[in-house]
Amino acid sequence: MPSRPALPAARLGAGLRAALAALLCAASTAATAGAQQYEPLAASVRAALHAAVSDAAAPMLPIADAGERARWLAEMSRRLQKRIPDASYRAELLTSIHYEATRAGLDPQLVLGLIQVESNFRKYAISSAGARGYMQVMPFWLKVMNRPDDNLFHLRTNLRYGCTILRHYLDIEKGDLYRALGRYNGSLGKAAYPKLVRGAWERQWHWDPQRLAAGEPGDRRN
Repeated sequence: MPSRPALPAARLGAGLRAALAALLCAASTAATAGAQQYEPLAASVRAALHAAVSDAAAPMLPIADAGERARWLAEMSRRLQKRIPDASYRAELLTSIHYEATRAGLDPQLVLGLIQVESNFRKYAISSAGARGYMQVMPFWLKVMNRPDDNLFHLRTNLRYGCTILRHYLDIEKGDLYRALGRYNGSLGKAAYPKLVRGAWERQWHWDPQRLAAGEPGDRRN
């Protein structure tokens, strides 16, 4: 797969990024999706990871320009309509995806592509390995984050965990998306999953605000 420019650094503290890096040694990547093995973590690492998913700030669409903000939401809502018919729920989901992705320093369109591949936007999806929700988060992460009562089927909780985990792998891999996606899926070194996510990202969720602002039609493939 052709390389892609490194994604921006997460908007998380340096201490947290170091803690996430340490997590790689504690949760090894197996050959199948969702098969990472949990190992006990140092108290300082657990505390930092806990902080990463504890922020209760109200979600908002973090696009400064009001016109672009409205265009993004309208266009992505149109693309998602066949999968999620309820307009108000689509708006809530899309706003939360953009908020959580931006918070973690991820491209929201990348996260949309990953969700499409992982769960096809099914809130209550469960994999054969037990991964849950939109971003297919494994339940052992609740213990890693020291938040045993979190509900991985809750919209924002699932997105917060998934984005934090993907950010961790991107940091470990120094922005190499191919390898980071392999770690997220548990298939490091294999091309199939990264290609699926990148394909969904670029073909289904590509966003060109300048073209749409000029009144050109959006992507009609969804």
